[in-house]
Amino acid sequence: MTSSADITAPSSSTPAQRRALTQLFVAAVVWIALGLLAGLFYREFTKAQGFPNGVSGQLALVHTHLLALGALVTLIVLALEKTFTLSASRLFSWFFWIYNAGVLVTGAMMAWHGTLDVLKVEASKAISGIAGAGHILIGAAFVLLLITLWKGIRRAS
Repeated sequence: MTSSADITAPSSSTPAQRRALTQLFVAAVVWIALGLLAGLFYREFTKAQGFPNGVSGQLALVHTHLLALGALVTLIVLALEKTFTLSASRLFSWFFWIYNAGVLVTGAMMAWHGTLDVLKVEASKAISGIAGAGHILIGAAFVLLLITLWKGIRRAS
């Protein structure tokens, strides 16, 4: 059973960890806002263009990608940071910026390609190439996260 003293006890996190937790929280809020705006844009833009309801395309997927890859993953990393102090590793900052850049590039290219689909405009192959680069950044960031997490687990045990 948890006492009220346990709930209100001050955190024992370091200034660096508090900074990382704040950074992760702000990133999650931004991704949630962008994800919700992407869903609103999809709904209103397709309606304005007479795009059939229920027809899925790249634009429909931006909403869920930003919420899942952007917000949910960031919130999971926030919990991992609180548990394992991932920010104690220099790789954590690299993970954070590379991951967010990868999600941003991927989401932007999906939005661009999806918008062109709705407008029935042929998309350039460069869009797929740039989106692929975004996916590569996300993959590289996950490798950095796993290394950082492994170091955090070893430090905690």
